[in-house]
Amino acid sequence: MRSLNVLILEDNAFQRMALHQMLNANQVFNVMTAHSVASAQQSLANRGPVDIAICDLQMEGPDGLEMIRYLAEHQQACAIIILSSSDRSVLDGVAHLARQQGMWVLGSLQKPASVVALRELLEVYREGAHRVFPSVSSTSDAALFSLEELHQLAPGQCVGENRNFEQWIAHYQPKVSLDGDLIGVEALVRWQHPRHGILTPGSFMAAVERAGLSVPLTWRMLELALAFSSRVRGASGSPLPVAVNIVPAMLSEAYFSDSVLALLAHFDLPAEILTLEIVEDFALQTSTVQLEGLLRLRMQGCKLSIDDFGTGASNIQRLLQLPFSELKIPAEFIRGMGEDARKAAVVASACTMASKMELNVVVEGVETASDYEAVSALNKPSVQGYFIAKPMSDSELLNWMAERSTA
Repeated sequence: MRSLNVLILEDNAFQRMALHQMLNANQVFNVMTAHSVASAQQSLANRGPVDIAICDLQMEGPDGLEMIRYLAEHQQACAIIILSSSDRSVLDGVAHLARQQGMWVLGSLQKPASVVALRELLEVYREGAHRVFPSVSSTSDAALFSLEELHQLAPGQCVGENRNFEQWIAHYQPKVSLDGDLIGVEALVRWQHPRHGILTPGSFMAAVERAGLSVPLTWRMLELALAFSSRVRGASGSPLPVAVNIVPAMLSEAYFSDSVLALLAHFDLPAEILTLEIVEDFALQTSTVQLEGLLRLRMQGCKLSIDDFGTGASNIQRLLQLPFSELKIPAEFIRGMGEDARKAAVVASACTMASKMELNVVVEGVETASDYEAVSALNKPSVQGYFIAKPMSDSELLNWMAERSTA
């Protein structure tokens, strides 16, 4: 992998030097340093965007919050690391604010920073850089992809008309038990672009939604995931459980449940192998037609997961009314959980509630050994994240599964 470009914003000369040396110790040598927001902005103007910006929060004049806003507005960094001696609640609040502005927050460093803590955050970036931003270019997805190019990806009505539609491919991220057993995979969309290569959703989903292609894209993912599950059954004798993210608009389609069941029948798969993941906000807007469709699928054996639980406008009553079988705890609650008693308490409470409601729990975004250790103390959730395995192509996943079976 190419050397990382990192910006350090720190007004204390000694700590700035120490961070520079820690980065060098982690094989990061392309480092810019700045003692103020103004000098940091000037460095970026002169030398261009960086992969990671390490931002101190408190300083004379404009502070780290202003720098983070600048990085987000001008797309001058792929990711940030928050640096401060403030309370954990302040660090979490800043991280939430940065994510609201579209930034990828690797985590926070309490002063004085340690080389080990910094190394863990650098590894999070190295393992996950391709899933958030395709590059540090300031070019937006709207400029990269024209509406004409996007509409060419829609499925055609006749054979041979949807050749470009095959540019949508699936990568699969494993979900395992705390005992290490493979429970299933989540199908994640990728765009195999003829010019830009493999792109992740962060670089194109906003454009896809504007073009009105979210629904056909989701049907494509469902078909790919079920085809892959059938392929695994042909090789091993058992189908691979798969989870697919469903856009809420699909649930308003009159024949949504019938179409899902028809796909399962086409691949001769039992309904139990399919989990439909639905974002939490949808739970506030369910119509009678949508609820009927979800109930029909659950009655046939499909599973239903409430995704990103706790990040939207929570409504526990709706959680009781909808036929969910799984609760998925998002990465932002898991990152740093091993060192944050408040996060640990929130996640433990969610797991306890899920257990009493007879819901399975999936913990996603487990990216470090300390977070995995913290998750291991919970009530036996399934685990998903880069600490276990990154999203892989179907061939890579088959190799990964084969290696685990012989280990």
